[in-house]
Amino acid sequence: MSTLSRGSGRLIALPCALLLAFSVAGCDSGSQLPESAGYGPDPQLPAPASSWIPTLKVAKAVGWPEGAKPTPADGMETVAFATGLAHPRWLYELPNGDILVAESDAPPKPEGASGGLRGWVQGLFMERAGSRTPSANRITLLRDADGDGVAETKSPFLENLNSPFGMALVGDQFYVANADAIVRFPYEEGATRITAAGVKLTDLPAGRNHHWTKSLLASPDRSKLYVGVGSNSNAGENGMEEEANRAAVLEVDVASGASRVFASGLRNPVGIDWNPANGELWVSVNERDEIGDDLVPDYMTSVKEGGFYGWPYSYYGAHVDNRIEPQRPELVAKAIKPDYALGAHTASLGLTFVDDATLGERFRNGAIIGQHGSWNRSRPAGYRVIFVPFAEGRPSGPPQELLGGFLNANGEAQGRPVGVLVDRRGGLLVADDVGNAVWRVTNRRSTAANEAPATGDAAN
Repeated sequence: MSTLSRGSGRLIALPCALLLAFSVAGCDSGSQLPESAGYGPDPQLPAPASSWIPTLKVAKAVGWPEGAKPTPADGMETVAFATGLAHPRWLYELPNGDILVAESDAPPKPEGASGGLRGWVQGLFMERAGSRTPSANRITLLRDADGDGVAETKSPFLENLNSPFGMALVGDQFYVANADAIVRFPYEEGATRITAAGVKLTDLPAGRNHHWTKSLLASPDRSKLYVGVGSNSNAGENGMEEEANRAAVLEVDVASGASRVFASGLRNPVGIDWNPANGELWVSVNERDEIGDDLVPDYMTSVKEGGFYGWPYSYYGAHVDNRIEPQRPELVAKAIKPDYALGAHTASLGLTFVDDATLGERFRNGAIIGQHGSWNRSRPAGYRVIFVPFAEGRPSGPPQELLGGFLNANGEAQGRPVGVLVDRRGGLLVADDVGNAVWRVTNRRSTAANEAPATGDAAN
């Protein structure tokens, strides 16, 4: 006899999902559009295609064979900046050029908040994808003192944290966004380790932690911190009372710890950065699942103070999600359409801007996005790092693949990109939480010029 469980506004036959574990599960016919249709300022949005069994198809995490590495775009090269890490997720550069990497995974869920049989099935798929590992709860320091593009120092910088993710240095205080709070620590430039006890600045939404990552960005004047906080559900199925201060960007006052919702309706805002062309705050957002391979595209967008971006009542502006009850037409009416779609179910996590030619003219002005890759789409999407060109502060063209090869010929995940960062030496750093590495991508011409011996008078 089949057991039925209510979730996301419909009944789901979970035992069927178990029988179809680690394969495509679902009654829909898969993607009806080319993947490119889900990109750009005006993506194609077909009719929703709900099914009794959600599509669950995961690229099995296998890691990189010895000597293998991701494939860069033409004219670029990739080296392993650091290896042997434990689920590296997010990156931060200190003023002296040291790189910090948050080695982290989801915290344990409180009793009664696991999602039952449905959540257990999804957990199996996430384990297959390389997640749900014991969290190292550590930030590690990587130092490349000789500038050869490979970190010769790898040492614990901060330990005994709680699923750390976002990081920010403000003056001599180092801030960490744990899964449940922002904590600050004293920092001295050049220090390779912090042993002082942290001081809590403010609590962050925790509990069930359907989305547990908390990204962090300091304001240009260093008086505020902006925090990306994901929803506690796919589409509000756990009740909107659990979504207080979630699916939002929070603004936190550095001096007092007081916080407020800066913008809302953003299902899972992860990547966060300032647009250098105009000073706007931008985020990359993971949208909702279970209404078809082509819905809903993830996106990146500028974030307006007080803005509402639709979740869970609508998507991409005023496209109503009919699964949600009760409806909120007054919110749908003011929902802001995102600036640029990044493909459905690509899990676009990392976001950073580049505004110079250190990566070459092709990648001079634009946004770099780490696409962690799908786990609930009949054909895989994402699993790459892309560049979207910008002009006058707005996206101006189709995405270009900057780093690929994360899936092998068998469709298995050798790696999955998460955080992205352009370091002060002009290299792109990519955190790979399946390959347990940080990769560094550089322009071959720039690298050759930097390594060329001096000639003529300058050599004497």
